[in-house]
Amino acid sequence: MSPVMIELFIRSFFETVIMTVASGFISLVAGLPLGLALVATAKGGIAENLWINRLLGAIVNGFRSVPFIILLVALIPVTRFIVGTSIGMWAAIVPLSIAATPYYARMAEVSLREVDRGLIEAVRAMGGNRWTIVREVLVPEALPSLVAGFTVTLITLIGASAMAGAIGAGGLGDLAIRYGYQRFETTVMVAVVAVLIVLVCAIQWAGDRLVLRLDHKH
Repeated sequence: MSPVMIELFIRSFFETVIMTVASGFISLVAGLPLGLALVATAKGGIAENLWINRLLGAIVNGFRSVPFIILLVALIPVTRFIVGTSIGMWAAIVPLSIAATPYYARMAEVSLREVDRGLIEAVRAMGGNRWTIVREVLVPEALPSLVAGFTVTLITLIGASAMAGAIGAGGLGDLAIRYGYQRFETTVMVAVVAVLIVLVCAIQWAGDRLVLRLDHKH
């Protein structure tokens, strides 16, 4: 590859990393409370409310059922309103975050449901309120599984960010489409695929190491 192409490749790599990290952070901040709410309001939960639970579940399922490429296009007006543009790296973060939040919320819900109910009842017996149960039992006990779920979410976001390149979102996906596919530059396409594989493996390795460390603490 030429020096110009190498520079473009490096820039695209960092754009992919920024999109993944930013949307991953937003999905964690929004998805974990949503997952907690789904567990808490479920039947037998610490704040049982089946109406709210069904409403939240319907919203989560609704967003999760829409293919990302369709969601990407459907959210263009929202993206333009929030960011001021519908193309580029920062614009892509909006649909990526909206798609990843319900995805991680469901993964968090599954992790939190696995917490031993005996521990919850023990805290209740000692006079612990709902916030104490969340802070001292649910999140700490489910933490390894929550981290594992977040790792999967980040990896999913890498694939989605590459898909967002189809509408000019920037990053490695955009580079692969514009140069690797449209200009038939096989070297660029192969390089993008190789870097994405390495990036996914690195995130999975880091996530697995963190999960093992947290498991040992338990």
